[in-house]
Parts: sequence; structure tokens; C-alpha cells
Amino acid sequence: MDDFLFSEERLEENNVQTEEPEYWHILVVDDEEDIHQVTKLVLAGFQFENKSLRFYDAYSAAEAKELLKKDIPFSVALVDVVMETNHAGLELIQYIRDDIDNHHIRLILRTGQPGEAPEESIIRDYDINDYKNKTELTAIKIKTLLYSALRSHRDIQIIDRHKHGLEQIINASANFLKCDSVQEFASTILSHVTNVMGINDTQIYCAAAVNLQSSPATDFQLLAASGVGPIPSQNNIPDEVKSLFIDAHDRKSSLKTSTDYIGYFPTKAGLETMLYVNKGSKLHATDHQLLEFYANNIALAYDNLKLREMVKESQKELSYILGEAVEKRSKETGSHVKRVALYSELLAKLSKLNPFQCEIIKLASPLHDIGKISIPDNILNKPGKLDDTEWEIMKTHAEVGYEILKNSSNEIMTCGAMISLQHHEKWDGSGYPHGLAGKDIHIVGRITALADVFDALCSDRCYKKAWPLDEALALIKNQRSKHFDPTLVDLLLENLPLFLEIKDRYPD
Repeated sequence: MDDFLFSEERLEENNVQTEEPEYWHILVVDDEEDIHQVTKLVLAGFQFENKSLRFYDAYSAAEAKELLKKDIPFSVALVDVVMETNHAGLELIQYIRDDIDNHHIRLILRTGQPGEAPEESIIRDYDINDYKNKTELTAIKIKTLLYSALRSHRDIQIIDRHKHGLEQIINASANFLKCDSVQEFASTILSHVTNVMGINDTQIYCAAAVNLQSSPATDFQLLAASGVGPIPSQNNIPDEVKSLFIDAHDRKSSLKTSTDYIGYFPTKAGLETMLYVNKGSKLHATDHQLLEFYANNIALAYDNLKLREMVKESQKELSYILGEAVEKRSKETGSHVKRVALYSELLAKLSKLNPFQCEIIKLASPLHDIGKISIPDNILNKPGKLDDTEWEIMKTHAEVGYEILKNSSNEIMTCGAMISLQHHEKWDGSGYPHGLAGKDIHIVGRITALADVFDALCSDRCYKKAWPLDEALALIKNQRSKHFDPTLVDLLLENLPLFLEIKDRYPD
């Protein structure tokens, strides 16, 4: 699946049948050669649903067990009762149903000695599908028996495929909900469609696209396509697939042919999702039904993903706006909060925090100085050094910010409250407001403290000019294990080009 997945995640493959058998596989178990020959003679030329029979001969229960161990998809077994022992056939039935747990194969017992195995008790006590006396099996009755058995086996296979497909759709739906990006979502579409169809990924071609319902049909955006990289374009898919997407958009409905499926699903948000699938062979009614369910789930999940992206973007913008509002009071630029957010996210990633924590820190760190809204302008914007009284007032912004944010149940605000409270604490315990030291300071406070000071040193402020980079780095090195977490200082210095790239990208 290497050319299928965009993300690094490898989803577990299921054991699925890779191709539909060309024959119905029939196991004949009998110790009399004549029975084998007569069975084949009577059923010569027999076909059911355009598939012929393929016979496998076993002359004892032991031989049958060996054949059953092979990877042969038997549909029907015709089993004699009395072979190497008087109950060899019955013991074989128990082996099939109980030991190897095969409940798909249709089992028909045949006996020439009905007294050895009374019909009523055998049908009651053994999981068989029919029980016949050999003397009553005319050619017509054998064929009728086989039609019935094969039809039953076919229906069980259809039910099993439906069950397997629906289980995979449920699994896919759960994974859709975990996706945090469109690229990850696209990977999930491609990786799960093979499992839903019950075939391997080399046999299938799949493409997924989205569009606005009101836009021209040709404006669709390709989300994913088999064998295409993480940022696909319309040029990556065959012209006939493009035409089918356009046709589905114009018709506002799904299209189904004997070889192609094009699912069309509009959403309440005015979007539409389309899924194209071709497995290189005929698509059956079961395939179309499963794909319809799957494509519908894709549409719902994509709508949900876009909504979550919108909420996340709104939260990020709100966080930046609040942070920038405070910075403007202190005559600093909005770029400061963006840089601090990105420095903090980078330090979190380098510290091996999980992706969710890194994202939360990025969104919460712009709120680190929100408590400064309570500081008078004459102190906040004083160009010179603050006196002792003014400094005590300035220090209150940490706890004020905490009080503003602490009662929220939102993860971003909760993290912002912790950052506001602790980003002026120092590793050696000499910081404020509580004089915490070392790892008693929350990691988010330690990260934002370094990010904030690094940016402050390298930027103009009302009370100072930006320091040259070498002087700023010299101070940070000097404050290692004093003001700052030594591990975080090492991470910053070892990855300095990444931090400078952020600095250059967001100038004042």
C-alpha cells in the first residue's frame, strides 16, 4: 500500500479474498471409487451462475482433513457416513464445524447403510444441510440437491461480504473522525476502500473529489487518487474519470455501471463529495450497496472535518486577536504573538510532546500576556526602567491573566491560563508570582518563557532596541539552568535555523 497512503500511518490489512473463484469447489468424500465416478458423470457440464464445478476426491475422512487444510474455498462437501470407521463421516462433520470452525461449506451426508446413522438423530445432532440415502439419489435429485446447496452457500457468502464490508465501513468511520487534515482524510479513504471491497490494493482504482454544489462541474478538487502523491490535481486522473465526476455533478446523483461506481453526496454545508471506484472486474449489487454506504460516510465525515477545521481556525484567530490586542496596548506588533506561538509549537515538537499538545500550546501561547490589560498605560508603555512600585504592579499581570482564563473548560483557554500564570517563573526558583523551580513549572510555562524572551531580545520594544543575534544567544546561554529549562535551551540552540526562519517569516 505504499503508493496508496499519504500519511506515515500504516493501517492493518484484513485477510480478504483477492479474487473470485472461477469454479464451485466440490469435495467428494467416499471410500467407494464408483461413487466418485458416478457423481462426476451425473454432474458433468453442471453450471450454476455461469460457473462450473471442480471436484476434489477424498477416500477417507483423514484424506478429507488434509484437503480441508489447504487454501481451497470449498462450497459443498458430499460426505459418506461409513468409511474407515462406522462414524468416520460424522466425526469429519464435527471436525469441519468445530475444529476448523468452517460454517460456510454446505455439508451433505450420503449413506448406503442408513441403519448405522438414523436420519432424525443425525439431522438433530449434527450441523449438516441434508442427509440422503445413496439408493434414492437419482441424477435429477443430485442436481437439485447441488443447486440448493450452492444457492445457500452463495447467499451465506453475500451475507458474509456484507457483514465484512459494513464492519470495515464502521472502522473507516471511526478513523475518519480521527483525521485532523484533508491529507490524512484522503489517506484514510484510499486505505479503507480496499478493505470495504474485500480485495487487495493492486486490483482497485479509486479517486475522491469535492466541489461546491453551486460551482461549475470542472472546478472539483481532487482529494485523493490511487498511486498519486499527497497533493493531487485533476491532471493526475484519467480523462474518463474526470468526465464521470463532471457527469455526477451535473446530474446531482450517483452513477453505477457494471464496472464503475461514482458516488455523489451533497452536504448541508453546500459541498459535494464524489467517490470513483473501479476494481478491474464486474461490480456486483453487493459492491454497489457497500460503496454507497461508504461514500455516504465519506461525505458526512468530510463535512465534519471542514467544520472542525473552521472551528480550529476560529480559535486560532481569536487567540491571536486577543494576544495582539494586548500587544497593541504596549505598543508592540502583532507579529510578536505569531512568532511566540510558532516558537512555542516548535519547542513543543522538539520536546517530543504529542501533536495535540503541540497544537494546543501554539494556540494558547499568544495569551501569555493577556493579564496586561489590567496594567495602566503609564506603566505598560514607560520608556525607562520601572521603579519598585511600578514593577510590583507589572508583576500582577501573570495572576490577572490566570484569573481571566482559569474558569474556561476549553483546552486552549485552560492551557493559556497556565502559561499566563507561569511564563515568568524561572528554573532556579527566582521568578514570579510563586517562585516555582525546575519541573514544578509546567512544561507549557517553561516553553513559552523561553519563546517569549527569545523574541523580546530579538525585537524592538518601547524601552529598548532589538539586540544583535549573537548577544541575544549569549544571554540565553548564560541563563541556562537559571532562568530557562536547560533542555529547552539546548533544543533551541541545536535547531537555531528553524527558529530564525520563523523570525524572518514574520518581521515587525
